[in-house]
Amino acid sequence: MGADGNALPRRALLLAGGLPVLLTACGFRLRGAPQLAFRTLFTSLPDTSALGLELKRTLRSLGTVEVVSDPARQASCDVILDVLQEQRERAIVGLNSAGQVREVQLRLRLRFRLRTPGGKELIADTEILQTRDMSFSETLALAKDAEERLLYRDMQTDTVQQLMRRLAAVKSL
Repeated sequence: MGADGNALPRRALLLAGGLPVLLTACGFRLRGAPQLAFRTLFTSLPDTSALGLELKRTLRSLGTVEVVSDPARQASCDVILDVLQEQRERAIVGLNSAGQVREVQLRLRLRFRLRTPGGKELIADTEILQTRDMSFSETLALAKDAEERLLYRDMQTDTVQQLMRRLAAVKSL
């Protein structure tokens, strides 16, 4: 500590000021909005699909991609996102000694592919699978139902983010 008693704050300031320089020197940068190689995307995901609504909202938020759902305009789009399967599953994974459900596993499965209207495959048939384990109690059925909805929403958001990273990995049509 210096004579004026401010050595510690100066060191902290120097360290805080040098940290961004060190981070940029190693190549670190925050993940920004994905840059997509296409301007129009056709998807047949129905408006009743929560996953489909979140995907469309995320794509539209980029401001650079037009999402088309009208089959008549499919041929004029740059890419076509074929959703082959969107499925929510609930499986019992644990029982107590009385044979009552103690733990369940929630799954959200999305199978898709990305292609051009001409048939060129950009992303082959791919599956994204999200799972979450959840304890279960009959006495807390309403609370567990709300927890299940929150977990599905979390899995849906993760699935859309994974799909966006895969779409951003497509560099040429």
